[in-house]
Amino acid sequence: MTGTPARCPWCAGDALMQAYHDHEWGTPVRDDDRRQFEFLILEGAQAGLSWRTILHKRAGYRRAYRDFAAAGVARFGAAERDALLRNPEIVRNRLKIDASIANARAFLAVQEQFGSFCAYLWRFVDGVPVVGGWRGDGEVPAQTGLSRTVSRDLKARGFRFVGPIIVYSHLQAVGLVNDHLRDCFRFAQLTAAAGHRPVPLSSAPAGTSPSTVSPRADLRADAPGFGAQISTNKRNT
Repeated sequence: MTGTPARCPWCAGDALMQAYHDHEWGTPVRDDDRRQFEFLILEGAQAGLSWRTILHKRAGYRRAYRDFAAAGVARFGAAERDALLRNPEIVRNRLKIDASIANARAFLAVQEQFGSFCAYLWRFVDGVPVVGGWRGDGEVPAQTGLSRTVSRDLKARGFRFVGPIIVYSHLQAVGLVNDHLRDCFRFAQLTAAAGHRPVPLSSAPAGTSPSTVSPRADLRADAPGFGAQISTNKRNT
């Protein structure tokens, strides 16, 4: 008889969180700009809140933001903005709402320059997901050198609510980073799909994550113990 598969502990106790963990979180989004834009909106809305709160409002966000069509949101004017501020199905924060509309316009500019937002984002990791290989939630970082680099670039392009912690959550969500714990069933699935070769635990350098061989291993967490700075990523539910 097959037992219940091991999962990252942050999704426990909530069916919607578990479904998100099992089917979306960490799965590479390579050719779906609508999904990329959706997570930019949702991750920005999460700032200061829990992911559980935002995930349970996701359907409301989908209705309010025209099924996350960036071109439609970019055309939002005063009437649509006021409607969002009155909408009880989303987080009615003026700064976040204003940022979401500005981000839609910046998103379109990125698409124009790079062909797609996916193409723009994946070039930061040379198309290869970064694998954490963490053994416990306390090891998972809130931000890394990669997220700080992407954050700076997004801000320079006019995006808002894209600090390095929010950006790291986005990178985790869309699969540029695989931060499933090593004993989680999704870790093995995603690393195998990406073609990574796991490093035996005995081969991991002392004080570091027993991660996987990756062309972008330099973009893993910056230092041991960095996970203590976790604040707004998925594990804070």
